[in-house]
Amino acid sequence: MNSFHFSVPATDSPPVEFQLSPGQVIFAVGANGTGKSSLLQRFVGAAHGRVRRITAHRQTWLQSNALMFSPSQKLSVEQQASSWDSQPQSRWMDNSGGQRAGITLYDLIDAENVDAREIAGALRSGDVDRATDLARRVAPLAKINELFAQANIPVEISVEGGDRLMASKEGGPVYGASELSDGERNALLIAADVLTAKPGMLLVIDEPERHLHRSIISPLLTQLFNFRDDCAFIVATHDLNLPVDNPDARALLVRSCTYAGQYTQSWVVDLLPANAPMDEELQLDVLGARRQILFVEGQATSLDVPLYSLLFPTVSVRHKGASRDVIHAVGGIRETRDIAWVWAWGIIDRDGRAAAEVEELQQQGIYALPFYSIESIYYHPSVVRAVAVRQAQVLGRDANDEVAETLADAVKAVTPHVDRLAGRAVEKRVRRKIYEQMPTLAEVTSGLPVVINVETQSYIVEQISKLTDATSNLDWLTIVSDCPIRETPARDVIGRGLGFQSRHDFEAAVLHMLRTDPAMLAEVKSLFGGLSDELD
Repeated sequence: MNSFHFSVPATDSPPVEFQLSPGQVIFAVGANGTGKSSLLQRFVGAAHGRVRRITAHRQTWLQSNALMFSPSQKLSVEQQASSWDSQPQSRWMDNSGGQRAGITLYDLIDAENVDAREIAGALRSGDVDRATDLARRVAPLAKINELFAQANIPVEISVEGGDRLMASKEGGPVYGASELSDGERNALLIAADVLTAKPGMLLVIDEPERHLHRSIISPLLTQLFNFRDDCAFIVATHDLNLPVDNPDARALLVRSCTYAGQYTQSWVVDLLPANAPMDEELQLDVLGARRQILFVEGQATSLDVPLYSLLFPTVSVRHKGASRDVIHAVGGIRETRDIAWVWAWGIIDRDGRAAAEVEELQQQGIYALPFYSIESIYYHPSVVRAVAVRQAQVLGRDANDEVAETLADAVKAVTPHVDRLAGRAVEKRVRRKIYEQMPTLAEVTSGLPVVINVETQSYIVEQISKLTDATSNLDWLTIVSDCPIRETPARDVIGRGLGFQSRHDFEAAVLHMLRTDPAMLAEVKSLFGGLSDELD
């Protein structure tokens, strides 16, 4: 069977060209407004009639359980729908919406009837062997019921009276297929469209996940690909797990597009090869990201997401649990040559690392910064002072006196918690030390005892001494950089001390300041060392 050749006009590079043969699948993924639907329309046009399109704005309800057309009417409606698919307006509207479902219903019932007629004809002619062979052939309707069972849809579809599509649930009463739930009808129509297509066709499916839970759509699609390995597939989706669930498929990452008038002229796209040498979690990070990815420690919070968006607006931020996960993710992407268009960096806590190790990590794109958490940025002395100056202009206060008094009060709020905060800081450091001593496979299989020894006493003494000195000297910078101030009243003390109702109002004021003050934005970026220069 002939392959399909596609060429995507690229905004920032030569055209992206690829072949798609029967049995192959490409997922097109990208955010809303990046041009996926118009790109699908381009693919439909390039298939020169050897295509069946399942649109995102498809009608999923059935006007009738029975055939709506005669054979000649069905052919006419099908030709009209195919002609409409070649028009630019078909990207956002469908003037054949109700009739498409009728065409699908016709094809499904007709396939079942053709099977029955061929078997009966063979028996009447006395060709029992042929009738037996035909009976072994699995008709589209039987495949749909098999698909439904595998996708945990407890519905069986049947044809009654030669022209009515019916359904029953777990052996219960029979009812019209038009009475199926939205999700069940959507699954039925997608499966019927795919299974009744002619061999060698390009099947273009836009957002198959609509009305369907991913626990259903993923096995449903995978089995459809297996059943129709005589067809090629292009699937546009917002579900990033679908490409991961189908590792033999390629992924076309659609990032943006440019227009000439009302029509799309070019796209920014990247093609991720099949079976990319990355684990599933890293594939998800790449599929859902821009061309630059910043991996950071910890979990996403209401504080770090808006801050990183302001500081690094062209970068996708992905959270990883521990520093080792950040290092693994950055290294995994940088070492994967098949995705050279993606570049990754990481931010981790310094955790007592020596200067030589910090420098070595930076060469790998990992910035070990002297901050315990994101609060270290919001409540950094420079940031607190800048917000205080703005507040003083509104409230008529002396900013210098207010900052000094507020930070002194914040230090007092931390002082009773020094021992516990020192323990938390040391805990992170010890965890890292333990990980560094994790045994190798050879050491484990040797059968010898594995002993991990980390001296904690010196770390605790050192950290308590450091924080005690900081509280004695009113050294807020050391405190905010070295320990989790969120576990103390200090944030609320600073918020109220600067005239805000709560710390949440103070944090909102920080974000507003960074949005409106380029100089302060640049100063905060400088806290991240050379990372800002690399990302800009």
